[in-house]
Amino acid sequence: MSRRSGVLEFAVLGLLRESPMHGYELRKRLNTSLGVFRAFSYGSLYPCLKTLVGNGWLIEESGSVSQDAPATPLSGRRAKIVYRLTAAGKDRFEELLSHTGPDAWEDEHFGVRFAFFGQTSRDVRMRVLEGRRSRLEERLDKMRAAMARTRERLDDYTLELQRHGMESVEREVRWLNELIESERAGRHQRGGTGQDRTTERDEDRPPQQDQSGDTDGPPRHRGGSLPDPSDDTAK
Repeated sequence: MSRRSGVLEFAVLGLLRESPMHGYELRKRLNTSLGVFRAFSYGSLYPCLKTLVGNGWLIEESGSVSQDAPATPLSGRRAKIVYRLTAAGKDRFEELLSHTGPDAWEDEHFGVRFAFFGQTSRDVRMRVLEGRRSRLEERLDKMRAAMARTRERLDDYTLELQRHGMESVEREVRWLNELIESERAGRHQRGGTGQDRTTERDEDRPPQQDQSGDTDGPPRHRGGSLPDPSDDTAK
């Protein structure tokens, strides 16, 4: 299985753990909730669903189509196949959720893993965050070394592009530092796994902010979305 197929499998199992969906709903959730899948098509999704069904991780059921799904031109609206997670599928998702190897913190997979942090145990979250930070720190070292070697040979625009890439990576490293500090302090996002949620007395809770800020959960990135660092612009 390719790395991208593995990411799609993880995301589909995670979304279906929340509730059964048909293919159109799944694609919509992948596009709106997990931006890494914006380029995915029905041609990519349905083979994955068929594989998961064949592995016994999903079952297909007949269900009514949602109001916002596209109608079939000739036959009008009709029943759609609804995909439901099986017990084996839940076990498979839990297995994938516990993985903390290098794939978990690479560019393509990290955003998807982060989207399911609310269902992930604290120790796994920490390993993924620290692995991601380590990966980006290595990338920064390479980018800085490359810029030092080639600075005199670059025109102003190419140099500015490299600076922009470095600043993007540096911004995500700062964001990761805040997340890791928050995790170590025991501040978990609401909806996290039951086994690692801490009980706080009212006097131990941080002061409440107004609606423009949150005191629970991970710190919000100022841009409102997950930082998107550029990859190494020069080796």
